[in-house]
Amino acid sequence: MVESSVLCSEVLPGGATWSHVLKRGTALRITDLEGGTNVAAYFLNFELPAERFNLPDTLKAQHTARLTKGHVLYSDMGRILCSITDDTAGWHDPLAGLSNSALVEKKYGKLTYQQARNDWHQNARDGMTIELGKYGMGPRDLHATVNFFSKVAVDEAGNMHFAPGNSPAGSYVELRAEMNTLLILNTCPHPLDPEPKYAPKPVELSISRVPPPRADDPCRTQCRENARGFLLTEFYFL
Repeated sequence: MVESSVLCSEVLPGGATWSHVLKRGTALRITDLEGGTNVAAYFLNFELPAERFNLPDTLKAQHTARLTKGHVLYSDMGRILCSITDDTAGWHDPLAGLSNSALVEKKYGKLTYQQARNDWHQNARDGMTIELGKYGMGPRDLHATVNFFSKVAVDEAGNMHFAPGNSPAGSYVELRAEMNTLLILNTCPHPLDPEPKYAPKPVELSISRVPPPRADDPCRTQCRENARGFLLTEFYFL
């Protein structure tokens, strides 16, 4: 990201939810300010919200169980919502899903807004559901998500293991919008994080203008399926 191309920048506190229509031709850089953050993310086509992020296609098309630089995020219509154009964390979890109210209460105890104001114990599922309401949607519209900055490894028995320390302070991931993408973020702790204290971490969000992907773009050439995904996406905008 070139500093002069940055259009806006803000800090998203820990435990908060944020949404924005990331326009085609712009990119969002998410930076872990303190280290150890988790950023749950959900993606939809803003112009046609019935078209949503498709996790199974994203993983099987790219033959992966983690996300990093060079990968793309597919919609359920075979188009590409966003591309991961830069990444210093190296591993982002697409498997473990979101925290919910029952999990947070069991793990950290119940602490309401009336008791603690902005330090109350929030969860990602409720935060994202409320944010979807701003766009005329609800719980039925929330599908699979990605946990940026978190690493979850799966052993041979199929058990998932959270890897602490995956994201040092200053780590970042950059998402380039290939469509006008409604992006919803939440900074509540990862559901498998073993940390016993509720301590969500903040991130910096910076949006910049970026050039369109070229024929030799690493996200396009990562595999043949991605090349087709880019063609379908470009056809959509003709």
